[in-house]
Parts: sequence; structure tokens; C-alpha cells
Amino acid sequence: MNFFKFLNIFHNDLAIDLGTANTVIWKNGEIVLNEPSIVAYDDKQMKLIAIGTDAKLMLGRTPKGIEIMKPMKDGVIANPQIAEAMLRSYISKLAGNFARRIIVCVPAGVTEAEKIIVRDSCEHAGAKEVHLIAEPMAGAIGLNLDVLGPQGNMIVDIGGGTTEIAVIALGGIVCNQSIKVAGNVLTDAVLQYFRDVHQLRIGENTAEDIKIQAGSAYPFKGEKDLQVNVKGNDIVNGIPKMITVSPAEIRENALSPQVQNIINAILKLLEETPPELAKDIYDRGIMLSGGGSLLRGLAKRISNATHLSVGIYKEISPLFAVVTGTGIVLDAINKNHNEYRSVLIKHSTYL
Repeated sequence: MNFFKFLNIFHNDLAIDLGTANTVIWKNGEIVLNEPSIVAYDDKQMKLIAIGTDAKLMLGRTPKGIEIMKPMKDGVIANPQIAEAMLRSYISKLAGNFARRIIVCVPAGVTEAEKIIVRDSCEHAGAKEVHLIAEPMAGAIGLNLDVLGPQGNMIVDIGGGTTEIAVIALGGIVCNQSIKVAGNVLTDAVLQYFRDVHQLRIGENTAEDIKIQAGSAYPFKGEKDLQVNVKGNDIVNGIPKMITVSPAEIRENALSPQVQNIINAILKLLEETPPELAKDIYDRGIMLSGGGSLLRGLAKRISNATHLSVGIYKEISPLFAVVTGTGIVLDAINKNHNEYRSVLIKHSTYL
């Protein structure tokens, strides 16, 4: 083997945030891929014809014989065969036929069976060595929190499929809550609201755009002057039509009940937190990560409910906190800084 090719092998290690909504990959100290976790499958040819952004653009527009599939559900692999094909495509693109080491983040409450599925999918896709890390732990590291020290840190990671809430100290998760209420549920709530209340059928992409552009968890400045035009099909007669709604209507009727579910989970975990760590959280507050934390006014609403400071790290997008933390751990292990090995999920044949 050529010497330089041999050296390049050891630059093919990947950190992967295999999320319900997006797959984000870190390599050599930077994010190199950010694509929706979605594929388009041709039933006749029995093969994938589009992956990621290209497949998402096809959502709601495909002819017969082409199926849009989401291999991830609630933060874990729901369709191993499709997930493996998606991973194989991404790993091949970024690491050729050889990925020496891969670290994948998973929900804190992942089962043993789900761990095996994730690990096997990565190995079949080309990885030689696979480690797992809990999403809230990775998010905390990505947010530059001292997870190895004795002081307690509380993080709320709102992804696409799950909201992961954890109290972290001394390199471990002391207590945590994982609920299946996150970005996708908020999008579905918008879609269902227009169907039930306005008898308007809209697509998933449209509902997501409404959530991002006009959604909120708390009243915001200028919302009274903002109107949202929503186009879809009239459920009664099937004719395309447009209606106009306000951000307050979307917040109070579609998003607010689901936001409250997230807040209730945070309050429950605070009740379970040991007193010494509760004192630390009172001093340090709560940190948010994940794409769902970008919902306008969410930090303010959580702060009002908990009477704690709630912050979003300014240095990086919350969407990339988890993969950044996973990448930091990967890079540290590659440099033989083994203190970060303690944050990896212990059930692994490699440890």
C-alpha cells in the first residue's frame, strides 16, 4: 500500500449524529455533511434513487412506484436495511471503503437491541470500529460544558424524534428523561391543526416551513403585524385554496400543547435531581441544544416555568451541538486522550 494512502486511512474516522430529522457527520475537526434522514426508493428497480436533500424535495410529489422512506424514528433506526444503505452511501462518500473508527450518538434511553442495530448498520456500511455516545452527553460536550467535573450540568436536547433531558456530572448521566415529543411532533401538530380546524390539507414540508418561519413558544415582538399565508387542498371539495392565519393562532392552538409536554418533562427531571446537583443547576441554569431549541421564544417559556436561566450557546448552532461534541470525543480518543472514553456508552465489544 502507498505510504500516503496508509496515512489517509487514519483520517477517515467519522462522528455521526444519526438523527430522526437530519444526519450530520463530522470528519477531521469539521462538519462535512448535513442532510435530511430521508431516502427515495424505487420499488420496481428495488434501489435507492435519492438520498437526503434530493429525496426531501420529492416528498409529496412522487409518482407511483417511488416511495419516500425515513429509516429513523424516535432517534433510533426503525428500518435497518434502508438506514444501512443510507449510511453506506454517506460513509463511502466521505471515507471511501474504509472508516477505521466511527462514534454514533444515540438517545440516552436506547435499548440493548437498538444499540446492536445501530452498531451492526455502521459495521455493514464499512466501519471497522463503532462506539456509541448518549445524545445529551454529546450535546453538553459540544456546548463546551465541563462534563468530567463534579459540578452538575443540565441540558435539554430537542431533536427531530426525541427530546433528551439530562443532568450530567463526573463524566456520566446522573438522571435523565427521554420523551418522543420533539421537532417532528411539532411539525405534525401544525399539519393536524390546519386539517382539523381549517379543513386544509397541507404537506409535511409546508408544515415545517410554517413552524420555522412563524412558529413560537412565547409571544414575540412584531407578531401582531405578521400574517401567514397557507396554501393547500380544501378537504371538502379538494380544490386548492389559501387561508391567512396569525403566529399567535399557530402558537396557542398547534404548538403550545406540545411545548408544554417538553416543559413537564423538564420539571419532572428537576424533581428527581439530587440536591447537591440541583444547587449547581440553580447557579448554572439550563442549556438547550438540538434543532428544536431554535423555536422562537422557547428559552423564555422554559425559564418562566422553571424560574431558572435558560441559555443557547452562541458559538455554534444548536443543530450542530451533538455532532460537535461527538467529534470532540472522537478527536480526543484518536489523540490518545483517554479521559473522554468514560463518556462513551459502556456496552460495547470494543471497550
